[in-house]
Amino acid sequence: MANTRYDVCINGAGPVGATLACRLSAAGLRVLLIDRAALPGLEDPSLDGRAYAIAEGPRRLLEEAGVWANLPGTSQPIRGIRVSDGRPYEKASPLFLHFGIDDAPSGQPFGWMAEARDLRLALNHTLLTAENITVEAPNTGRFVFADDHVEIHLASGTKASAKLIVAAEGRRSPLREQARIGITKIPYHQYGIVATIAHERPHNGVALEHFLPQGPFARLPMPGTAEHPNRSAIVWAEGEGRAQRSHAFPDDVFAREIKARMGDEDLGEITPIGRRWLYPLSAQYAQTYISHRLALVGDAAHGIHPIAGQGLNIGFKDVIALSDILISAHQNAQDLGAASLLQLYQRRTRPANMAMFAATDVLERLFSNDNPLLRRIRDIGISGVHRLPALRKAFVRRAMGL
Repeated sequence: MANTRYDVCINGAGPVGATLACRLSAAGLRVLLIDRAALPGLEDPSLDGRAYAIAEGPRRLLEEAGVWANLPGTSQPIRGIRVSDGRPYEKASPLFLHFGIDDAPSGQPFGWMAEARDLRLALNHTLLTAENITVEAPNTGRFVFADDHVEIHLASGTKASAKLIVAAEGRRSPLREQARIGITKIPYHQYGIVATIAHERPHNGVALEHFLPQGPFARLPMPGTAEHPNRSAIVWAEGEGRAQRSHAFPDDVFAREIKARMGDEDLGEITPIGRRWLYPLSAQYAQTYISHRLALVGDAAHGIHPIAGQGLNIGFKDVIALSDILISAHQNAQDLGAASLLQLYQRRTRPANMAMFAATDVLERLFSNDNPLLRRIRDIGISGVHRLPALRKAFVRRAMGL
């Protein structure tokens, strides 16, 4: 691979970086994909149980990239979302918001739940069978930015070049730091507990977002298995100390606390299954998404509170915008690292991403408290949206990424 020339080099083979590589490859671009971890290592069985909520727009991206057809498992369509407000061990407020299948265009699902391991397997299969992708994993690169290209010196001793480098390494992006792009961080002093549960009654494809004083609780429908025909993923936000204690509860206590946070939803007996994860919650955004022959995508550019479940979907929207621009430029024999193209990418993504960042931050601050006045205001707002079908449909289209 010495001195091999590529159209684009992507540093980071997570879901966002790998999907971008597959989408560009499908359109005929030559891509170098680098990751410090070996791809088989990312398929570790400990990934079982985690799941992604993939909106319809990003699902179409995965389809165009050739990834969706390679999913080894069944994905679960999300056909309804119930939004409520309350306190643990109490009934939810009678003022609620429900998005039904009639609120989606042509009755499409709002999104799809796919297990993390299934998506990783699909991405790896697509990467390793694509004609135009060279995968260097495990490996790292040193990047030297020249006027008309970028030199890539791999730790393995080989050298390559590309017209554009894409940073997809996550929140602690080395390339972002190399470009001296500043970030703004917002700590939430919360942890998110992620787990999978089995339940006695079916979820019918309906997701729950229940706002509680310590943080939001979400239950997301998952496809069943022979052993557990009714399954859901949960994302449960709590204050730091309480989250750490809750994460360590025995299964019976953990199940009881989950049930106490489901408001009026009754799925019968709850049984935790598999491993639990605990993550500190924070938000951050880069001051710019671009530098000389460099573009940031996904968490390298932005990270938001999981209150709306849109983190990965925003990253996929970055991929949609950047791949559309690069494919068009490639077809017209343009310089893929030209400043004008990178500025176009930033204009297409950053304003909407900053709006989502602000919206999730406001939602977290508005709903994660027990102020009686604020509770009344937000309950009235929730029920007001519920009574306006046109507004519900507008929210759904936005959330679907259409």
